[in-house]
Amino acid sequence: MRTDEILAGLERGDTAALARAISLVENQRDGFDRVLTHLHPRVGRGTTHRIGITGPPGAGKSTLVERLIQHYRSPAGGDLKVAAIAVDPTSPFTGGALLGDRIRMESVSLDPKVFIRSMATRGAHGGLATTTEEVADVLEAFGFDRILVETVGVGQTELDIAATADTTVLVLVPESGDGIQTLKAGVMEIAEVYVINKGDRPGADKLQQELAIMLGMRRGSTFAHVPAHHGRPTASPGPSDGWEPPVLTTIATQGEGVAELAAALVRHRDYLAATGKLTERRGRRLEARTRAVVNRAVRQWVWEETGAAELLARGGSPYEVAAEVLNQVRRGGR
Repeated sequence: MRTDEILAGLERGDTAALARAISLVENQRDGFDRVLTHLHPRVGRGTTHRIGITGPPGAGKSTLVERLIQHYRSPAGGDLKVAAIAVDPTSPFTGGALLGDRIRMESVSLDPKVFIRSMATRGAHGGLATTTEEVADVLEAFGFDRILVETVGVGQTELDIAATADTTVLVLVPESGDGIQTLKAGVMEIAEVYVINKGDRPGADKLQQELAIMLGMRRGSTFAHVPAHHGRPTASPGPSDGWEPPVLTTIATQGEGVAELAAALVRHRDYLAATGKLTERRGRRLEARTRAVVNRAVRQWVWEETGAAELLARGGSPYEVAAEVLNQVRRGGR
């Protein structure tokens, strides 16, 4: 399918054209930038809510995403159009995604108002594929109301999602680790909503309490409700941006707590819209994307214009090739 046919199909709302457009963008094939440019006016101006679902492997993220999709598709959830991007680990043999998440979401995959796409990380270290955000743009322009991005689950390095999503959900389980070890900086600081999944297991209440204490310490309000001791005032609440992340409990396999999670997501998006932070975040996202696109174009241009591949084929070391490339750039070309 040519680029013109893909664009025409997107205008008709053709799901096959959507899949082709995503493949074009994901693999950076000829015409991908034209597709993204064509769709750009429809991105960041509607009511689409991008939700990032992150957390350690085995936390039940895929099941939770599946249940959220079921909720959004129900009359109680608004009968919304939902897309899910499941970022799977890269196969060391084929370089593609292992597709485990897509298989686990089979119960919703046949719904015509649901679109699920698996993507391989392809060596990216932040829990997302490098083109995930551009794929999310395509889905938003196509008219999906909710876009759920499930990260691969690589632990505390999984920070890219905060820059990609409007709302980030961190999913933990009682077995996530030894108490305080699960509360370290990094991935713990990026979430707006915390979920303890598999809440029927031992230790769920304890983890919920520890999370609440940690969040209270961050706000400076941990002891706000503790009476003064020996005449000394308790610590006063520190500065707050107005949003207090909730700590929710779910049992995704049974659908328990999913409606409460969806309600918390609505509250956070309403908060972002009311305070102007949604526009602010989208502006930062656009600026960061522009920088990334410029960097990508410059790297490709330098590689091609300086003949770096040819220099390398002649037997030069990477350091010699790099030095020659830099010399050529300084001289303005070959």
